[in-house]
Amino acid sequence: MLPEVEQIAARIRELREILELPADDVAKEIDVTPEVYKAYEAGERDIPISKLYMIATALNVDPTVLLIGDAPRMVEYTVVRQGKGIKVDRLKGYSFVSLAYNFIGRDMEPMIVNMEPDSPDPRLVTHRGNEFNYVIEGRVAVILDDKQFVLDAGDSIYFDPAIPHGQKAVGGPARFITVINEYRIND
Repeated sequence: MLPEVEQIAARIRELREILELPADDVAKEIDVTPEVYKAYEAGERDIPISKLYMIATALNVDPTVLLIGDAPRMVEYTVVRQGKGIKVDRLKGYSFVSLAYNFIGRDMEPMIVNMEPDSPDPRLVTHRGNEFNYVIEGRVAVILDDKQFVLDAGDSIYFDPAIPHGQKAVGGPARFITVINEYRIND
């Protein structure tokens, strides 16, 4: 597992322990088995971004706290300069940069996703809300259950992320913007 994923896992475990929440309760709340949740906390299994947001809700913190170990500070606006977003290497050949991490109470999560062509086929995930992808460079295959759409630079897709979905680079490196609006449990 990549060091960033291990650090996120350690933050989750530490916060859950501080809050004295049983791991099994958090697992139930985020709809995974206790074994899967414990693998997340041990850094043995990648945490899908949708589950990371659900864990943040279960622990009553902003996802930024889990990603970087610090809380967002801005309430009216936030500016993220080129190259200054929070980068997270999730898997070999797959990373993202959070572009609004410092805004308190955000309803959307805009990110730039970078994928290498040798990245593994995506494990399909689901989450609440809406998702928008816009390809900046390269070609991206967006898998929606049993359908696949290959998008070129300038193409976009807006979809219901309750459909099992994932993305992968096609024929070379790819870069796309994703904006996820995940309705929060407490809203």
